[in-house]
Amino acid sequence: MPVKQIQNYIGGQLVDPQSGNWLPNFEPATGEIYSEVPDSNAQDITHAVDAAQSAMAAWSQCGIDQRAEILHRVADLIDQNREELVAIESRDNGKTETLARMIDIPRCSKNIRFFANLAMGLASESHSMPDAINYTLRRPLGIVTCISPWNLPLYLFTWKIAPALAAGNCVIGKPSEVTPMSAHRLSELCIEAGLPEGVLNIVHGSGAVTGDALLNEPRISAVSFTGSTQTGKHIASVVSPQFKKLSLELGGKNPNLIFADCNYEAMMETTLRSSFANQGQICLCGSRILIERSLYPKFRDEFVQRAQQVKVGDPQDTDSILGAVVSQPHYDKILKCIELAKNEGGKILCGGGPARVDGRCANGWFIQPTVIEGLPNDCQTNQQEIFGPVVTLQPFDTDDEALQLANDTAYGLSATIWTQDVSRANTMADRLNCGVVWVNCWLIRDLRTPFGGYKQSGVGREGGLEAMRFFTETKNVCIKY
Repeated sequence: MPVKQIQNYIGGQLVDPQSGNWLPNFEPATGEIYSEVPDSNAQDITHAVDAAQSAMAAWSQCGIDQRAEILHRVADLIDQNREELVAIESRDNGKTETLARMIDIPRCSKNIRFFANLAMGLASESHSMPDAINYTLRRPLGIVTCISPWNLPLYLFTWKIAPALAAGNCVIGKPSEVTPMSAHRLSELCIEAGLPEGVLNIVHGSGAVTGDALLNEPRISAVSFTGSTQTGKHIASVVSPQFKKLSLELGGKNPNLIFADCNYEAMMETTLRSSFANQGQICLCGSRILIERSLYPKFRDEFVQRAQQVKVGDPQDTDSILGAVVSQPHYDKILKCIELAKNEGGKILCGGGPARVDGRCANGWFIQPTVIEGLPNDCQTNQQEIFGPVVTLQPFDTDDEALQLANDTAYGLSATIWTQDVSRANTMADRLNCGVVWVNCWLIRDLRTPFGGYKQSGVGREGGLEAMRFFTETKNVCIKY
């Protein structure tokens, strides 16, 4: 079967990269190349920005209601093609079709509808003085770029582009070159929906070439990026001296604080999910599980038993809970992290290596759910983001010790607290140094709430009004009576 070549989406058209060069794209479950991705360069970026610049005036001035109507048409087409997008996302990323069907693809249309509706409801502020009145205008920035990661490909791509488009900007989107296929299908749906030419442009390619060309394009007014902290540091070093607006949603090393008075069964079921969902490749997964010492032996034994029963298998099988990790380099990195944990004195309670999957997936990149104990909090395993199906267990004796362990990393994205003590829950939530805290739950998301992290987990906030504020510039107008 010939390998499919996907194309860039520029000026409302699907076009080949100007270099004529392509990058291989692998199916994680089989380890085989199944498509090729444009290896775009600065010429392609210039072409995309030219198209966006031509479309900017009409799109920004057409009226919020017209923009919302068009965005709803795109969301309608995502819903109508849901099963096709589920299959695309699963094959391209390695996640199970079940997860893509339950979480990823439904969230894509919700993202677009939410921001289309939110833009319709935005109001200006006014401030009256004895002899004058002030009012605030919000205007689109112009041309912005949205760079999305490989772990939730279309979910996070739409999360970024939807508020930017709804606010009246034109967008140059760059999906991860590791998982480009659902964004390519979105290009086709945008054409079908009648999105005006040049309003959204999707350019594929590597971070080193395509990404850097985006960062250095002077006509781009803002950069919104989700990905690793290391890449975020590079982006900040390039973009900040240009005084462009910058939003960075980066890594996490999230603590899961479990107290002896918790609702045990609800905690156990959710902790298993928050540890290994999407093969642990969610920035919000709880990778450091902190357990009150009196509960520790019971929790450890049952958690390990349940982790051993999690089925790792073909992403197309409905009974597979975990699929493949996204790429060969990431697979190798996770296995090296497990070896490091052993060298640091960690005890592997379960997992610790590749998972064998027979049949068509015999050469795929599968890793067993891995649970490790016996490591101090300051070791590399408990400080670095592994981003795989690997968690560590640590006991604690007091609330203060739990808090100290939880906060003792360079990251501060999210945390989960399990307790029936309302006072403790509120106190811990207030004192945890992170941007999102869940109490007795995990990954419940209201799109109106701000999302982002402390410290090396990012800069700025996404979601709700925070996203609309990021993608607009404020102007105060003062009129004297």
